[in-house]
Amino acid sequence: MDDAVLLEFARQGVETLAQADPRLYELLLGEYRRQTETLTLVAASSVADPSVLACSGAVLNNVTTEGYPGARYHGGCTFADEIERLAVERAKQVFGAAYANVQPHSGSSANHIVIFSLLRPGDRILGLDLDSGGHLTHGSRASVVGQYFETKGYGLDEDGFLDYDRIRALAHEFRPKLLIGGSSAYPRAIDFRRLREIADEVGAFFLADISHVAGLVAAGLHPSPVDHAHFTTTSTYKQLYGPRGGLILIGRDHDRPLPNGRTLAEAVQSATFPFYQGTPNLGAVAAKARALAGVATPEFRARMGRVVTSASSLAASLAGAGYRVLTGGTDNHMVVVDLDPAGLTGVVAERALEECAIVVNKNRIPGDRRSPLVTSGLRLGTNHTALRGMGEREMPACAELLDRVLAAVRPTGDRAYQLPGGVREAVREEVRRTCERFPIPSYPQALSGVAG
Repeated sequence: MDDAVLLEFARQGVETLAQADPRLYELLLGEYRRQTETLTLVAASSVADPSVLACSGAVLNNVTTEGYPGARYHGGCTFADEIERLAVERAKQVFGAAYANVQPHSGSSANHIVIFSLLRPGDRILGLDLDSGGHLTHGSRASVVGQYFETKGYGLDEDGFLDYDRIRALAHEFRPKLLIGGSSAYPRAIDFRRLREIADEVGAFFLADISHVAGLVAAGLHPSPVDHAHFTTTSTYKQLYGPRGGLILIGRDHDRPLPNGRTLAEAVQSATFPFYQGTPNLGAVAAKARALAGVATPEFRARMGRVVTSASSLAASLAGAGYRVLTGGTDNHMVVVDLDPAGLTGVVAERALEECAIVVNKNRIPGDRRSPLVTSGLRLGTNHTALRGMGEREMPACAELLDRVLAAVRPTGDRAYQLPGGVREAVREEVRRTCERFPIPSYPQALSGVAG
């Protein structure tokens, strides 16, 4: 029957992989077990539903095409066109946008497309400094953006909050052509309306990068920039629980003309293809459509509510245990911790926690004296735990596990440490029980014990 064809196709693919390439199969199975059997508190990721993953690995991978629906450079795109149109309409509906481009391969690609469609080498960009929670693509010298354009970073006030008056003064002094708002490690809400006002004052375009808070924006739990920013970008895997990929959205400014006569929407359309990208990843486009359907549900909004309340509870619990939580708390899914007072580096904390089946990520903090591979901080997030059904009531126990490990670590250098085996085994067992109690929806347990 037709309704069983894709099921049989997927089953054959997995069976062939196991038989023909057992080494690769075992590695993939090991990663599956790791994800289901560890407590993940990584702010920059989430877990895609199996139906999303099914789209990513679908037969669309076999379709080679360039261009947009109705204007492709290859034949055979009847179904691919309809799938992309569906993804576009869902993106527009979810975010209240007038225009959406679903082809960017990542959030970084989405930023690059916008930036390179607007600016010429040497033009000025003002964005949040990397150590203050910004992203590489917002102007870091380590990124192509920092190499091709003149960039300056704005920072935070002494309490760790965005200082909009200082941003305004810096914008008037620097006169950027592009102002970027958004962050990868800032735990507070961002006032996109004020940033647009600043951009207008200096004649700059305003790009809002919501990769980390896109789910909260879609759920109405964080102010939306779509009608404030000239361009809004996001990745689709962090808080939208989708595939690796990106989106570009435009609100009320979609038909604003540029000096060359093109509208902003037309500029993005041509900048994505043919200027920046070639063939789109149509499997990812289908997976974006599937994920966006989930974003539009009441269940997703309830999950985002858990994301926010559990992050706040986690921050409060860690602060109560004596850790220095930046800004004293959080408005979103992120909790950023300064480990200097605890005598630890980020990399030591990250590695010790992973030994105990708890996955976090090291992160630089404002004024950090250590390299990005060492760091003085940790960035925690609650996207994963909220998907598992965990909420604010479970966060004190998570904080206790974190503290039990970090308090037992004996650093022997910036990267080296000792961790008592008894602590490791006890925490791993507690993590195992927690994962059994709160399994990832639709991800059957592999029953192998905690992944090593």
